[in-house]
Amino acid sequence: MTNTLLPTSLVGSYPQPDWLVDRDNLRGRFPPRVRALEMWRVDPKWLDEAQDDATLLAIHDQERAGLDIITDGETRRESYSNRFATALEGIDIDNHGTALDRSGHPNPVPRIAGKIRRMHPVEVRDVEFLKANVSPGKLVKMTVPGPFTMSQQAQNDHYEHLAEAAMDYAAAVNEEIKDLFAAGADVVQIDEPYMQARPDAAREYGVDALNVALDGVTGTTAVHICFGYAAIIHERPEGYSFLPEFEQCSCTQVSIETAQSELDTSVLTSLPNKTIILGVIDLEDMTVETPEIVADRIRKALPHVDKERVIIAPDCGMKYLPRDVAFGKMQAMVDGTAMVRQEIG
Repeated sequence: MTNTLLPTSLVGSYPQPDWLVDRDNLRGRFPPRVRALEMWRVDPKWLDEAQDDATLLAIHDQERAGLDIITDGETRRESYSNRFATALEGIDIDNHGTALDRSGHPNPVPRIAGKIRRMHPVEVRDVEFLKANVSPGKLVKMTVPGPFTMSQQAQNDHYEHLAEAAMDYAAAVNEEIKDLFAAGADVVQIDEPYMQARPDAAREYGVDALNVALDGVTGTTAVHICFGYAAIIHERPEGYSFLPEFEQCSCTQVSIETAQSELDTSVLTSLPNKTIILGVIDLEDMTVETPEIVADRIRKALPHVDKERVIIAPDCGMKYLPRDVAFGKMQAMVDGTAMVRQEIG
């Protein structure tokens, strides 16, 4: 993918500007699973143009900080999952359902009223815009919500078993991933946080659904698993309830968090054939890390994973951070990575 040692990247999201979204609304709720158009500050007739402009800002900030792999900041999304999940056939977007969030609270969710199918590409224009606006030679990454997570974030009023819904979600994700690579993506990441939140169901059919989503895909693929947005889920367990199982997944990379959770990185030995996207930025602490702190977090992982199999990133999406804090943390991540590169290169 890249010859750079310890390449740097976001997990996916970057803070949207205050002129684009109502950030008080964003912070005061759980991540929306159904559409939340009230979050946008811009008149609908100007929204596409405004989102394009904000995406350019996200690209510029990443390049200015020195990241090696660039995302679109997920600028056009109200949450990481709802834009794709509500664009599928079989979802009744006018009469939503209810399901428990990973925190145990009821949340409005898409209602599955029929067979799930992808009707059209959802993010292809996004990756085309990203590819057209990054500097020459920069790699680009797009993210899509995972089939298991979408099945958990829905009210099932159609399928006999939720596993069947997950497999149809997987088929839709598979079509999207192939179109994203065809449109120029260098990496496509599948976000599957609910595999950590609901490990028993994930073991039952989650990896199978992921492998359906990746069937026939030849590009570089990642799976992101986390403990939830730091702005919402404050408590971190001592370790992952679902991680070694990804060794049986056909993805290329696995994205984990280690900073806020102070994760014991010896667990990385359970993924000997995966590239590790190593989360080293704590997104709950509004203090910008020093490069030395970042470097130390990277060093803790290197005894347990080959340096050629490590990508450096924040713990999770930066969506909820103030923009100045996000940029400072991103820059510290790049500078701390440079220190470790010099030591081991």
